This record gives sequence, structure tokens and C-alpha cells, in this order.
Amino acid sequence: MNVLIVDDEPLARDRLKRMVNDTRDWTVVAEASNGQEAILQWERTRPDVILMDIRMPQMDGLSAARQIVANDEAPAIIFCTAYDEYGVEAFDAEAVGYLLKPVRQENLESALRKAQRLNRLQLNAISAANDASCVVKQREHITSRSRRGIQMVPFNSIRVFRADHKYVTAYHDEGELLIDDTLKELEAEFPDKLIRAHRNSLVAIQYILGMERNHEGVQCLVLEGTDLRPQVSRRHLPKVRKLLQTL
Repeated sequence: MNVLIVDDEPLARDRLKRMVNDTRDWTVVAEASNGQEAILQWERTRPDVILMDIRMPQMDGLSAARQIVANDEAPAIIFCTAYDEYGVEAFDAEAVGYLLKPVRQENLESALRKAQRLNRLQLNAISAANDASCVVKQREHITSRSRRGIQMVPFNSIRVFRADHKYVTAYHDEGELLIDDTLKELEAEFPDKLIRAHRNSLVAIQYILGMERNHEGVQCLVLEGTDLRPQVSRRHLPKVRKLLQTL
């Protein structure tokens, strides 16, 4: 079973990591220092349990937990905090455990066992659905790391992904975001939501209104809510036309 540790103090993360590694059947697969990073790491690693601090910069543990548990197949969340006044809020966020620092080994193991039992019940409940479908869970946010920290943009606000040499830019409602994903990775993850218009661009299907020629005679897509007009290459034109017939 896999664990994500979230705490803004490196020493606290290291201590929890050692304690988890001393248990049987549990492995730390990722770490995060705030709530935003916790959401990012959860989306990337899909742990079974998150050990979550509460008071952290940028986004606290309670806010991150509420966003995570709102998703299907959410992990079990165990809060590990030095403060005892957040108990009610923690369980409102559907936590399965609330451990006070310094966390004791026996209390941690007890909470992990409880999380494991709940996880097995959840797996049994969705096993039939999982057998019928092997669809990879799509992200709800696209993220970017910069000197300002982690930025998150809802996927559904993005109109176009455009590649320029080594970088990909996401054009969304409020501007632009430089991201680490490649167009190939995005195309594989969102085949039902994005269409390749050009070797250097993917377009959000839900915002396509139609197609028109620009002043150079090149076919371009018309998108809702933006002046962007992504060009459609000859190679991808037949597929785009076929899509437009269904919209």
C-alpha cells in the first residue's frame, strides 16, 4: 500500500517516512510541502493513504483534503498535526484518522490498518466497474512549477495547448501557462477532450465553434471565448472536418 506524506517541515516528513518504512506493507511513494503540492502528487502517484499536516503555507491541509476527497477513488486521509482544535473540521473533510504530533508508532500503525480496511471495502465496491473499464483517471487541473511555486489551472478552462520547441503553453480563460507536459502525453490522457489540429497544437473540443480560412487561405478553428485561431494542417484537416460534422 502506498503513502503520500504532506508536511511543510522537512524533519517532520523524514520522521514520518522512517516510521512508515518500519511498518509492514506500506511504502512512501511521494512527499509534498503544502496543500497545492499534495494535490499535484496525489494526481501523479495515486497513493492509498495521505498523511497530511494541517497548518501549511499556500494551501492548508484541510483545503487540500476537501478537494481530493471530492474525486472518485479518493485516498484515505490521516491528519498529523500539532494542534488538537481541528478535529471536527478534519472529519468533515472525511479523514479516517487524526494523530497529534509527535506521532507515536503504534498510533500510526493503528490508523494505517484502519485505512487499509476501508480501502479494501472501497476496492470491493468498485471491482466490477474496474473490471469493465481500464480508463485512466484524467486530471482535473493542469499544473506548472515556477519560481512563484505551483500554479494550477482547471483543465476545462483551457482552449489550446501549443508547443514551441521544448515548451508547451496552455491558453486558458485568464491567460497563459507554461507546463511540463508534452502534447503527446496530453493527447494520450485526454483523447475524448482534445483534437490534434497541427503538429504543434491541441485544441479543446468543447470550445470549437467552426472553421474558417484566414487571410493567407489557411484553415483555422474558431473557438468560443477567445480570439485564438489555431491553424489546421493538411494532415489533420480530414479528422477535424469529421469532428465538425458531429458537433
